[in-house]
Amino acid sequence: MTITWVLKPEDVARIRFAFSPMWELVASLRTLQQPARQSIHLPWLKAVRPLLAGLDLAELFALVPQAGYLADFITPPPDTPMPEFAAELDRVRRTDPGQARTEAEKVRGTDPAVIARFTADPEAGVARVADALEAYWEECFAEHWPRVYALLERDVLRRSRQLAQGGARELFAGLDPAVQWTGERLIIDRPWCEAGGLHGDGLVLVPSAFYWPAVGVLTAPYQSMLVYPVRGVGTLWEQGPPPAPGALAALIGRSRAQILLALAEPATTSALATRMALTPGAVSQHLGVLSGGGLAVGMRIGKQVVYRRTPTGDLLASGPRAA
Repeated sequence: MTITWVLKPEDVARIRFAFSPMWELVASLRTLQQPARQSIHLPWLKAVRPLLAGLDLAELFALVPQAGYLADFITPPPDTPMPEFAAELDRVRRTDPGQARTEAEKVRGTDPAVIARFTADPEAGVARVADALEAYWEECFAEHWPRVYALLERDVLRRSRQLAQGGARELFAGLDPAVQWTGERLIIDRPWCEAGGLHGDGLVLVPSAFYWPAVGVLTAPYQSMLVYPVRGVGTLWEQGPPPAPGALAALIGRSRAQILLALAEPATTSALATRMALTPGAVSQHLGVLSGGGLAVGMRIGKQVVYRRTPTGDLLASGPRAA
């Protein structure tokens, strides 16, 4: 199915990026049901399989089938660039029961008895679903979220810079082959997406690791949202920080060399700490030294401080790499 969205100038001006822990959690339910679809996530699957026995995911699987439409109230569009899971879960809990029933009735190819139970009392159903999402998050996802967060964060920072430098044309040209931008219309080639359209509230672009390699859309009565495959998903489950070349490590120290190389893409202190397997305090100290030496610089984006290499840092990082 091909969807065409007309983007008015005010819509283009209001394009923003965000990512969503709830979206990743819900998308991972399809990974559980159809592992062959995303073999790239096998390391995660192997880690969480022993934990599934204690969870009741039947209602979640019914509302999020292997393919086709999934109940939208479970994945509200992120209202901030980097929302917390608890805040998104609260939004799910506050779903209007009538809206939840309408969406549940649209789900196909699933257990009709489970759907019937949900639609008979959608207020209780929403509460059960929220509880199941919370239990699933705590048991199978929270431990892995920092790694996913770091990947999504790098993508958002990269593409935000791309939008600022090259505008919508350059941004959409590199987003995904299923997305085409004509200068006025956004054409999305995606099965199972509802037609809908933008309704004067701009567009939220959301990268996803667990919905990869597909694209998805959400529209009225929600904020218009386009989900696209995150870049670099093949590195998601790699272990350890990037290697620090011997010459660079000898010059500025191994940890600082690793951080400088990691700053090929802008990142926050917390994301670097996760990737480097260091404490945020240690990373902060190293960033202070790199910034003081003119190799890195911090810039505030919302409540976050994001670090990037300076041209001098780029030059040093790309220099001779003799081990």
